[in-house]
Amino acid sequence: MSYQITSAILGICLAAIILWLIRRDHLHSRHGFWWLLIALGVVLLGIFPTFIDKLAIFLGVNYPPTLLFIFGMGMILIKVINIDLHQSDLERKIRMLAQRMAILEEEKED
Repeated sequence: MSYQITSAILGICLAAIILWLIRRDHLHSRHGFWWLLIALGVVLLGIFPTFIDKLAIFLGVNYPPTLLFIFGMGMILIKVINIDLHQSDLERKIRMLAQRMAILEEEKED
């Protein structure tokens, strides 16, 4: 079996697992979207392996696998920023909830 077919099958399996996790409510659909994009990328690169070579030549990259690492690092950076934004939002909501609870408990005692 060629690496192209193996890559495409891996991407399809990854997408199926992500959809299963979303369906079982183990993974929020908002987070699953990023993983589905990665699975789609794996499938596309498995089906069209010369695409990365052509893109690297177009962008002036001498060694095409380097471009994959650059894209991968970029996706990781975007994902980390997204997680930090979500975490900050949750912390703000928890702080507001704690303040509201304190106010309600104070009103209840009075």
